[in-house]
This record gives sequence, structure tokens and C-alpha cells, in this order.
Amino acid sequence: MIAAVFNARSSIGMGTPLTLFLALILGLAAPAYAQDRVFTVSVSGEGIIQVSPDMASIWFSVVTHDDLPDRARSLNADASAAAMNAARELGIDERDLQLEGLQLAPRRVYDPDRRVYDQDGFEATRTVKVIVRDLDVLPDLVAAIVDNGANQLNNIQYGLQNREAIELEALSSAVNRAKEKASVMARELGWSLGKALQINEQGVSVPQTRLQMEAVSMMAKDDGGNPDAFAAGELDVRASVTVAFGLVEPEE
Repeated sequence: MIAAVFNARSSIGMGTPLTLFLALILGLAAPAYAQDRVFTVSVSGEGIIQVSPDMASIWFSVVTHDDLPDRARSLNADASAAAMNAARELGIDERDLQLEGLQLAPRRVYDPDRRVYDQDGFEATRTVKVIVRDLDVLPDLVAAIVDNGANQLNNIQYGLQNREAIELEALSSAVNRAKEKASVMARELGWSLGKALQINEQGVSVPQTRLQMEAVSMMAKDDGGNPDAFAAGELDVRASVTVAFGLVEPEE
């Protein structure tokens, strides 16, 4: 092709050979560019894994009242120790018992007739979190801590001990779902699906089932030791991804 350009130079005027050379180069480049274009399809995929929770966290409080602050604090310490010891006797490990709050403050009672608050001694509040790794123990644990000093049950929250493995399983499901969708779209348009060119994780959601405080209090009062009152159900672990696949022409 270069020889053809030089031959043209020898037979055409001085201003023409460069123009002809560029035209030939551009003429060759255009088809090559078209051949190098990559056609893609971008899809999203969601994976959902249903799994039963295998752990729970309980938050309970011990609230005590006395005219003197030292006695209110002392009563609270004794009642809290009794509740925590009851948990230990049911096999709760020391690392799964955590003090989350301790408060001592004047107790104020509203007088509706005078529309003012009066001080009525002192109130001590201690809040403890207990992690339960064996859900079979949960009903007996709730009953035990209530019978031994806890007078407020704030929350029960179910969860997963091996959360990372479930997240990876959900991600794998999301990627496979994205590939299935891309394959259908490509086939309907007369293409074959190529390799994945880009993939982005959109997020993984692991919900935590919570029981309302009113429900927790009623269970502790009426069904503290009844396993049916603590049905945890299932958790839907969700993962989302977006994937861009290359498209290739199907072989004849």
C-alpha cells in the first residue's frame, strides 16, 4: 500500500500525495475500529437466602427506688447481680454479659393537682445486654432474669452467628441471577453472552428481627418459659449486584 502511495506521488501534482495518503490510512482504519467495538449488556441481579436465626440478644433493666441514693444504688446492684447470676447458671458465658448503662438520678413524680413535679427519692437504673447463642435456652433465660430482679425487658433481637458465610451465599445467588437475565436478553436479540467485563456490589442486607417491648413484657409475664412464645421465624438475607457482559455473534 505504501508503494501505491509513492507511485501516485510520481504521477500527480505536489499538493495531492499527502491528501491521498491520509485518505488511504483513514479508509483502512474505519473498518478496524468497527471490528474492535465491544457490545455489552448490563443487568442487575438480586439473591435472597432464607435462613433461620441461630442467636439472640436480650436487653433488660433493673430499676430500684429509695429515699436515699446510696440505698437505691445498693438495691440495684444486688438485684442486677441476682439476674446476671441466673443467666450464668443457664450457661451464658461471661463474654456474653455486658453492662450497657448505669444511672442514678432523683425520681420526679408529677402532681396533676398542682401541675408540678415533686422529688420522690432516688432511682437507680442498670441496663444489661445478654447474647444467647443457644435459642433453646431463650425462654428459660427470660423467665429466670425476670424472677431474679429484672423488672424491665427492653428488647429481644434475633441474628446470625455466621453472618459472613450467608452474605457470600447471597452474593453468589445474585451473580448467578444476573447471568441468567443477561443470557435471556442476549439470546432474544440474536447474540451470545460473552465474559463479564464489570461487576459492582450494590449491597448486602441482613435484617434483624426484633420483638416490640410490649410483646417482650407480656411474654415475660405470661409465657416466660414457653418456647412457642419466642418463635424467631426466618430472615431474608438479600444481596444485589450489577454486571456488564460482553456480547459476541453466535457461531454459524
